[in-house]
Amino acid sequence: MVRGKVQLKRVENPVYRQISFCKRRAGLLKKAKELAVLCEAEIGVIVFSAHGKLYELATNGNMESLIARYKNTTPGTPKKGIQSQVADEHADMLRQQTSLLLKAIRYMQGREETSDLTFDELEHLEKTLAVWIYHIRSTKMQLFFQEIERLRNKEGILQATNQILKEKVREQNWEIMEPNMMISSTGSYPLNIANDYCL
Repeated sequence: MVRGKVQLKRVENPVYRQISFCKRRAGLLKKAKELAVLCEAEIGVIVFSAHGKLYELATNGNMESLIARYKNTTPGTPKKGIQSQVADEHADMLRQQTSLLLKAIRYMQGREETSDLTFDELEHLEKTLAVWIYHIRSTKMQLFFQEIERLRNKEGILQATNQILKEKVREQNWEIMEPNMMISSTGSYPLNIANDYCL
């Protein structure tokens, strides 16, 4: 049975997106290793995650030499270093994200109208807010559970203290009642003066 063609588009759910990234990254690196072994090719793979984490593979064990070889064999390669280019791209991406987040903050504070935002910015803002809400709710739930645990511990301590105090009160009551019980056990007989005279 032939599999249907998968339509490639951005995974909307951040959890599924991360899972898909991990699986496909592992598959890409595995295929690169297989190609290197089967065909004796020198392969270099560089992958940056959405969070900026670097993943790389150099089949000869040295990425620097592969990059130097690429620069030497590619005509018209700019003199700017690869690391500098990557840093510039990363800085541009951070600038865009910062600008959008500042707009989002101004919007949430009521200082900016949403009509000033483009469709893409609104879509990105919506996704960012959804992630924020998810993190806020997760943190709130964590704090709730911690507070419940703290109150349960406090309840246990108070119950134990209450039991100790009850025991002490019982002991004190027993000490007060014991002398009275001894007096009543010896017995006291009232004097009957009339009987004495009758004798």
